Amino acid sequence: MATATKDAADNKNENTKAEAPASSLTDKERDQIAQMPYEEARDNLIKAVQALEAGGLNLDQSMHQWEVGEALAKRAQSLLNEVRAKLENAEAEQQSTAATAGTQSNLE
Repeated sequence: MATATKDAADNKNENTKAEAPASSLTDKERDQIAQMPYEEARDNLIKAVQALEAGGLNLDQSMHQWEVGEALAKRAQSLLNEVRAKLENAEAEQQSTAATAGTQSNLE
């Protein structure tokens, strides 16, 4: 009995792993989002959220807007993470040279 239960659980786990949710985003939409600057991604994300909040969309349209919003949010967050990393690197560089700033040794 325990073996049958284990086999059923294994089959369920395999089915769950194999089933990836289908996306309604086209390759063109993905490419466009991947190329967007932060401000455009943010503005389009706001529009996607407003469209969902306004209602009046059928299920397929709502799912598509949600997927667009998710992709836009990921793009915006990725760009913010890049900027954060650049700022942290600049700050670390500034701190490493702070001891010699304004002295003759930093000119050598």
